[in-house]
Amino acid sequence: MKQFDVTGMSCAACSSRVEKAVSKVNGVTSCSVSLLTNSMGVEGTASESDIIKAVEAAGYGAAAKGAERKSTSADADSLEDKATPILKKRLAASLVFLIILMYFSMGHMMWNWPVPPFFEGNYVAMGILQLLLTGAVMVINSKFFISGFKGLIHRAPNMDTLVALGSGASFVYSLYALFAMTDAQVKGDASLVMSYMHEFYFESAAMILTLITVGKMLEAKSKGKTTNALKSLMKLAPKTASVIRDGIETEVAVEQVKKGDIFIVRPGGSIPVDGIVVEGSCAVNEAALTGESIPVDKTVGDGVSAATINQSGFIKCEASRVGEDTTLSQIIKMVSDASATKAPIAKAADKVSGIFVPAVIAIAAVTIMVWIMAGQTIGYALARGISVLVISCPCALGLATPVAIMVGSGVGAKQGILFKTAVSLENTGRVQIVALDKTGTITKGEPKVTDIVAAEGYDENTLMKLAYSLESKSEHPLARAVIDAAKERKLDADEVSDFHIYAGNGLSGTVNGRKIVGGSYKFISSHTKLNYDTEAQAKRLAEEGKTPLLFCEDDRFAGIIAAADVIKEDSPQAVKELQNMGIKVVMLTGDNVQTARAIGKQAGVDEVIAGVLPDGKEKVIRELKKSGRTIMVGDGINDAPALTSADTGIAIGAGVDVAIDAADVVLMKSKLSDVPAAIRLSRAALRNIHENLFWAFIYNVIGIPLAAGVWIPLLGWKLNPMFGAAAMSLSSFCVVSNALRLNFVKIHSSKHDRKIMHKAKKINIIKEEETMEKTIKIEGMMCMHCEARVKKTLEALDGVAEAAVSHENGSAVVKLTSDVSSDILKNAVEEQGYTVLSVN
Repeated sequence: MKQFDVTGMSCAACSSRVEKAVSKVNGVTSCSVSLLTNSMGVEGTASESDIIKAVEAAGYGAAAKGAERKSTSADADSLEDKATPILKKRLAASLVFLIILMYFSMGHMMWNWPVPPFFEGNYVAMGILQLLLTGAVMVINSKFFISGFKGLIHRAPNMDTLVALGSGASFVYSLYALFAMTDAQVKGDASLVMSYMHEFYFESAAMILTLITVGKMLEAKSKGKTTNALKSLMKLAPKTASVIRDGIETEVAVEQVKKGDIFIVRPGGSIPVDGIVVEGSCAVNEAALTGESIPVDKTVGDGVSAATINQSGFIKCEASRVGEDTTLSQIIKMVSDASATKAPIAKAADKVSGIFVPAVIAIAAVTIMVWIMAGQTIGYALARGISVLVISCPCALGLATPVAIMVGSGVGAKQGILFKTAVSLENTGRVQIVALDKTGTITKGEPKVTDIVAAEGYDENTLMKLAYSLESKSEHPLARAVIDAAKERKLDADEVSDFHIYAGNGLSGTVNGRKIVGGSYKFISSHTKLNYDTEAQAKRLAEEGKTPLLFCEDDRFAGIIAAADVIKEDSPQAVKELQNMGIKVVMLTGDNVQTARAIGKQAGVDEVIAGVLPDGKEKVIRELKKSGRTIMVGDGINDAPALTSADTGIAIGAGVDVAIDAADVVLMKSKLSDVPAAIRLSRAALRNIHENLFWAFIYNVIGIPLAAGVWIPLLGWKLNPMFGAAAMSLSSFCVVSNALRLNFVKIHSSKHDRKIMHKAKKINIIKEEETMEKTIKIEGMMCMHCEARVKKTLEALDGVAEAAVSHENGSAVVKLTSDVSSDILKNAVEEQGYTVLSVN
């Protein structure tokens, strides 16, 4: 997406005009203009010069944003609120002249406040003074007239056009009244002089401009706050880095750090760029990027990210990603891009905004003519028309959606929830079904020891030490689980000799002169006699989705250690929160049915779909979508097809890799609780947008008829143009202020969750087309990881659509899309260290 800065826009009619102009350029596939940030995002093959020419032809200015960000601090400067200080000066200068004007026009005329003797009874001099004071206010606020009449010339009237016409009409009519009054005074007609004195609208012209400036200033100040989250992110990056060059530590600007440079970070220092630790260890606070306040331990080989804080320890790192490639820069770009896109809900407002200003001008003209035809004076009719012009506010319509999107995206970014586009922020809250990948999403993605069952004569520590000593020589994932559990108990491993690995079965070795054997139930039962209780325990653990590892010492049974890919602590609560929101939760996994059901039961999901391969997940998602809007939550790599196919794809646990193309929403942490949090934030933003649009529409629906004088014959309600200007100036401010309330939404609190009932169809996953099947009997598999290895090997073969592997049954059922010989299947499995008994 090419990004441009656009100048000269004042309301939604302007952004609509620019969007239409650029969309007509050859090669432009999509264009989105943000009135909030005065920016434009364009996709397609059109050149920058053609796009800029189209904007200029529409009466506005445009410039391409820098292709590369030299520094995030420069970006922060670009987002600084430069409009408010300028508007404050304009307002202060306007008020000086307006106060004097109001004193003479209202104070003296209505309440007989004292004036210099020269003006007593000299109404022409009074009129000339009002003319000069109003002229000064108009010159100070000349931007309204320049922008407004430029819009008329380009046949693209905007909000400034309405203000310029309203204020200009008041001034011109008052000028006419002043000349007429002068003529009457020359003729000596005192009564006519007084009547013309009451036809002055100089104070209205000046008051309109001043009140609109007040509104613009409040709006600019509030709009500045909507980018606070983005600005705070940009300011996180340090300005300098301590780099080692030619063996000397040198402090350089962070922009000068190159990939491959070695930099050092001392305790309390901020990490300047993304890198890999090459020396030392430390605890890093990553709250700035992930929202997680608990420090993360880092040691040699671990990655660190720019803008995170080294809380303890001295480290040397090799720069791996610098400039706009750092995690922080990618987050900033993602939030910025989200605010530059348009949500579908904004389209209705855009259509209205495109015709709003011309329609208001037409209504004002009709209003003036109707009142003149009704027998009222020109001054009276003009006052009604001016009221229509100045009360109408297309800005509120144009800002209703983008301010909520900007604030919502910023709130999410601060919590480690990144919405890539406005569409993803809107759609996430409309979800009806959430499909969760099991591994790494519901579970931790690595086996952990869950049960320790010591046999008679052994305690847990004795059994763990035996297992630790034996497994310390193995690289198997289950061995790693045993080793980690033993280290947590602060146990020491004894030296192992005569170590042997029996692929797919177990291990054996000699420890302190005793033979230790560990492995599957079948393998251990061939080394020692196991009783019925042991068999029942092993079977129960397997039914719970765990892998039982049995151990014996000198042919004496020592006990069982069970390991499993355990669910995350927050998974059951997250699933419950999703269900309380009225969302159906489905778990997808490639595991066997027994393991999948066990995990699904612990997590509390509504439905489990087991034996699904990565490409099969995409088919399941397509079927789920027939039942309702579907979110797929996965790791963003293996689940890419499913993430892309879902209505909204959420990548969880992205960490530093936030640029996951397949995902619409990126969760930097591995907490499943961030999924309901993202949905809450989306729903809050949607509510906020609906509120903004409602008030923007209702304001104009009520205000325009009131200003036109529709209620005068019935209720006698009449609106002074000055009050119309005040109402207009406050409308945009109210919309932006309402959006800022999103900053106070507690996205991790389920206290205010409301169950949204959807008319979702019953989920029915259609089976795949019938394929050829072969069953392979395999000896040597002992756990889920053995299953995974065999499954991966078989599915890598041409012609194999799917392999359902079970270590318990010692079999693999292979679905074929073409004829694959039994020898090929057999050789593939045996190359992994297993024995194939038969292929049928």
